Amino acid sequence: MTTTLKSKLQDDLNAAIKGRDELRSATLRMTLSAITNEEVAGKQKRVLSDEEVLKVIAKEAKKRREAAEAFEQGGRAESAEREKAEGEVLAGYLPKQLTDEELDGIVAEAVEEAKAAGAEGPRAMGAVMKIVNPKVAGLAEGGRVAASVKKHLQG
Repeated sequence: MTTTLKSKLQDDLNAAIKGRDELRSATLRMTLSAITNEEVAGKQKRVLSDEEVLKVIAKEAKKRREAAEAFEQGGRAESAEREKAEGEVLAGYLPKQLTDEELDGIVAEAVEEAKAAGAEGPRAMGAVMKIVNPKVAGLAEGGRVAASVKKHLQG
C-alpha cells in the first residue's frame, strides 16, 4: 500500500509532537490545516491528490518567504527567522527547484518553439508561458519563470 503525501505529513506531525519539535509540529499543523481547508472548499468535500497537496504546500512555502521578507523590511528579524525556518521545513516536502541554468534552457527551447509558430517579441510572452508552464510546474516559481521568459524575449 502506498502512503499519500497527506498521510506522510500526518505521520511526520505525530513524530514532531512526540519529539517535542515545536517549529516542525506548528508548521505541519498549519499546512495540514490548509490542506483540509482546500478539501472542504467548494460545494462538495473531496480528498486532494498528491499533486494538489503539493500545490498547497508550495503555496504555504511561498507565504512563508513573503512573510519573512515583510518582517525583514519591518525590522523584525526574529519573526523573519521563524518564517524562514518554517519555509525550510516545507521545502523538504517539495520537489527540488530548477536552477537558473536549467530554467533558462527550458525557456530558450520554448521561445524557439513559439517563434517557429509565428510569435515574436514581447507580445509572445503568453505563447511562451503556455509552453513553459506545464514543463516547470512545481519546479520553479511563477515569478522566476516570467522573468526568464521576458529576458529571453528581449534579447
